[in-house]
Amino acid sequence: MRSMFTLSRRVFLLAGAGSVAVAACAPGARSSTRLAVYKTPTCGCCTAWVDHMRGAGFEAQVNELPDLRSIRSTQGVPEALASCHTALIGGYVLEGHVPAADVRKLLTEHPEAVGLVVPGMPLGSPGMETPDGQREPYETLLILKGGGTRVFARHA
Repeated sequence: MRSMFTLSRRVFLLAGAGSVAVAACAPGARSSTRLAVYKTPTCGCCTAWVDHMRGAGFEAQVNELPDLRSIRSTQGVPEALASCHTALIGGYVLEGHVPAADVRKLLTEHPEAVGLVVPGMPLGSPGMETPDGQREPYETLLILKGGGTRVFARHA
């Protein structure tokens, strides 16, 4: 009887350890760097933002669509916060020129929210750099579940 209990306990422990190993290797385990980007075919600043994200270690899959309204609507982005591109990562939506550092902070803190947005297209934000280095101060906003926002980060 004792040896059967020991065997069962070993099998249980090995099965548990195997489950942990499989989960660690599963595709979702690396999802914190996988980014699905939706943009229109003619947007150059969107391409520059994707380059910024890739340079920061994110794996971006770009999807070109003639119109992004359905993506934004499906993901809970209020039309008033719409920008030139929309991205999805780790269960969150990113709208506009959100810096990679803010995305990393979002994924680390994991707040109860829809995602992040940088309203407008501020000069100096990722993808909106200028040759002379001109910058405008801007804020990254956290999009809350009810559609409201709060400041997530400030950039000078």
